[in-house]
Amino acid sequence: MGALLHGWWDAFFYVPLLNVLIWLYNGPAGQNLGAAIILLTVGVRLLLLPFSFFSERSKHIYEKVEKKIVGIEREHKDDPELQKERIRELLREHGVSPWSRAWLLLLQLLVLVVLYQVFMGSIRTNRFDQLYPWVEHPDLVFTNFLWWNLSARSWFWSLLVGAWLYLEITADQRKHRENLTRSDLFYRVGFPAFSAVVLLLLPMMKSLFILTSLAFSYIIGSTRRVLFQVKTEDDD
Repeated sequence: MGALLHGWWDAFFYVPLLNVLIWLYNGPAGQNLGAAIILLTVGVRLLLLPFSFFSERSKHIYEKVEKKIVGIEREHKDDPELQKERIRELLREHGVSPWSRAWLLLLQLLVLVVLYQVFMGSIRTNRFDQLYPWVEHPDLVFTNFLWWNLSARSWFWSLLVGAWLYLEITADQRKHRENLTRSDLFYRVGFPAFSAVVLLLLPMMKSLFILTSLAFSYIIGSTRRVLFQVKTEDDD
């Protein structure tokens, strides 16, 4: 059973991602592994655009009904179960689903795990015996990106991800500052700090992947605000 799962994992995840990464490295990235990871991340996010669209749509609708949610929380503050049920009914009524965002994050996490395995199993050991016939076998994959080594730990890139998360969370919480709780304030600092510490223990390539994905999400979010701006003003 274990061998079957391992073979399935290699056939559908590890080997395809390895081949795409090396193809990008040999071609569009100009033998720059950092650029190849950036292109791979953008490609993955483009494939996940339907999930991104539904996630942004749900976020937009949630912002519109947030005042009603606050009202429900105040009205049923002594009955948490009824409070949750009323909020679920409200979100269901407006077609808000948390699953689109959950699937988006899960699929990105899957790619991140596979990319890490590719990096540790093939890139660092220079083993490319699982390449498809149409993918050119590189003599050597250089792991330098700008002034950093993708295979080494980097406090700069891990802190950069943490700083981005902190600014993103802060900007989002400013829209709801009147409803912030202590847990929200702790999350603002705690989650970016925890993420930075975890990434500091891992190769820099993980930070590059996450930072590229965050930048892509920012662009999608900005596009969502432009597309829905007129509609929101009309609704108000």
